[in-house]
Amino acid sequence: MNTEQLKKLEKSLWSAADNLRANSDLKSTEYATPVLGLIFLKFADNKYSQVENEIVAEHAKLKGGRREKPLSEVAIEKCGFYLPEHARYDYLLTRPEEEDMAKAIKRAMELIEEHKKELDGILPKDEYFALTRTDRTLPAQLLKTFSDIPRNATGDILGKIYEFFLGKFALAEGQGGGVFYTPTSVVRLMVEVIEPYKGTVYDPACGSAGMFVQSQQFIEDHKEELELLGETHDENKLFVYGQEKTLDTVKLAKMNIAVNGLRGEIQQANSYKENPFDSYQKFDYVLANPPFNVDDVPIADVEDDIRFNEYGIPKKKTKSKKKDEGKETVPNGNYLWINLFATSLKEKGRAALVMANSASDAKHSEADIRQNLIENNLIYGMLTLPSNMFYTVTLPATLWFFDKDKDDENILFIDARNVFTQIDRAHREFSPEQISNLAMISKLHKGKRREFVHLIDTYFEKGMKLLAENKKQVEPVSEQLLEVLDDAQGKLAVGDLVTQWKELTQLQSKFESYQATVQGKFSDKQQVDAINNIQHVLLKSFEPFFDALHEGLKQIDRVVRKQEKVKAEAAKAAGKRPTTDRQTKQLKSSLELLHNEVKVAELFFNHIHWLQERFPKAQYEDVIGLCKLASPDDVKEQEYSLNSGRYVGVVIEEDGKTEEEFLDYFFEMSQSYEELNEEATKINNLIVENSSRILGE
Repeated sequence: MNTEQLKKLEKSLWSAADNLRANSDLKSTEYATPVLGLIFLKFADNKYSQVENEIVAEHAKLKGGRREKPLSEVAIEKCGFYLPEHARYDYLLTRPEEEDMAKAIKRAMELIEEHKKELDGILPKDEYFALTRTDRTLPAQLLKTFSDIPRNATGDILGKIYEFFLGKFALAEGQGGGVFYTPTSVVRLMVEVIEPYKGTVYDPACGSAGMFVQSQQFIEDHKEELELLGETHDENKLFVYGQEKTLDTVKLAKMNIAVNGLRGEIQQANSYKENPFDSYQKFDYVLANPPFNVDDVPIADVEDDIRFNEYGIPKKKTKSKKKDEGKETVPNGNYLWINLFATSLKEKGRAALVMANSASDAKHSEADIRQNLIENNLIYGMLTLPSNMFYTVTLPATLWFFDKDKDDENILFIDARNVFTQIDRAHREFSPEQISNLAMISKLHKGKRREFVHLIDTYFEKGMKLLAENKKQVEPVSEQLLEVLDDAQGKLAVGDLVTQWKELTQLQSKFESYQATVQGKFSDKQQVDAINNIQHVLLKSFEPFFDALHEGLKQIDRVVRKQEKVKAEAAKAAGKRPTTDRQTKQLKSSLELLHNEVKVAELFFNHIHWLQERFPKAQYEDVIGLCKLASPDDVKEQEYSLNSGRYVGVVIEEDGKTEEEFLDYFFEMSQSYEELNEEATKINNLIVENSSRILGE
């Protein structure tokens, strides 16, 4: 299942499930847990089905001998859990309509817990009875909805669907939902920077365990790269430890790590008051998105705890009155969390955390703590996020990165406010390529130049694949244009565009020659400069191809605008309202398809250009408006501020529109303005006329 198919499946499942909820009187908070429980059940059944034959064969082999074991024990050894018949998805799916489905699902969950002790008391059970409050068939309908998930869907796919639903519920629930969900693309960036290949990962505000899931996914994503670069890696060497104060969220987290096959432990605990894992200097990695700006933590709870006081306790700037002694609270809990993350790391540990922007410049006692952290050389880097990345917070946040095994005393500042993909009017995310590009800044700073040229190599490969696919779409779309274009110049421009796409054959040959040249060389550090030079030359060979495509599209755009303008003027002269006729709509639709094909085809080459333009030598360098490696003196000069904007500078960014896109937009706005003016005049005349009648004039 590719990414596009997965996204379609996610949207289809959400639409079906949410429509069922909309027809009931259930709130999202009541609906989320049982729905996620059914996704978990589907995952468990899929995984069990994939090894069921092995389980049965092994059980039969041992039967009657000294080593005979119950089927449940064999299943746990092979699969990690046992599913008796009444816990199987198909068994539940085929129950007769008159059966109490809520009761059947509850029994299935109990059977799973019975044979997987770490889930004891965790899976939703009684929640399914709430689903039947207004519609007794709702549990059965949901079971049918999630049966659309393919039987061969792996844990990764199920995990992504689970995360997708978590995000959707977070959006639906507003502030409350955001407590347990951090957008996946933000987590992926955090993980890409600290690179948790093996060891212990700690999250003292773990929510639904998304940080842990992405840590595991990071290892999966980089297996092939490590092998190509000639580096060793250990599998299944990641252990996760999380704590969360809300029991319902703890249950979601435990289900999430079970869905993804992670090893570790989640505990219900208030991190300010409880320390179930004895966290001081214990973990290899810390990943967290703690609650921002908490102001009700009693100082008495934390001032004697080394987890919070090693670098200083945040205190109010005014001395408390005598009557309030012993009742004081911290003015802001942000630096309590920052302390906790720093003190939880082992001698060579690394951390990534989401923090409110205000913490970067906070004054008074927070400033003293920040200076202490900087002077102890804990802070590796700071990355400012774009606004609207979170479902419940519109203002931009900052990612803090700690590294207790730094090579120098400098701090890497990255301003990513202009790097994002708009997913709807109010929300943004990082695309996978934007995550890789931003993380590459850190990798280059660490001297990982081979990773840089390897990333560009993957972009070339993906780009060529897309070009080949899009070439197949160009001719049929071009024929659609020729059918409705009544301009000879336009027909010629379309023909030229089709001819230009045929140049792809030569580019394919150059790409194959490049592949043959660099094959087997990515593991050799001495070959980086040579590979980088070859990649620069290869990209340049694509520039005339894309330039010609854009020029061809510009010509067709001009013809279409001219044709539309002539028809509009003719309509106006005839006293008719200038509207876009069916033929012109078809023409513009075909042209839009053609623009989109070129835009998609060029995507990966644009990412190559973005990287090569900023880091032409395949090594780190400061880039105005993007990144700056600041020395201790630089930071001291800025009064120990950790605001990236103070260091990286500002560059004026273009809006990203091509000339034809801008002209299209301008033409549409002008036409719309003219139509609105005409409508306003009619309404104004009608008001004047009616007013006169009322007044008897």
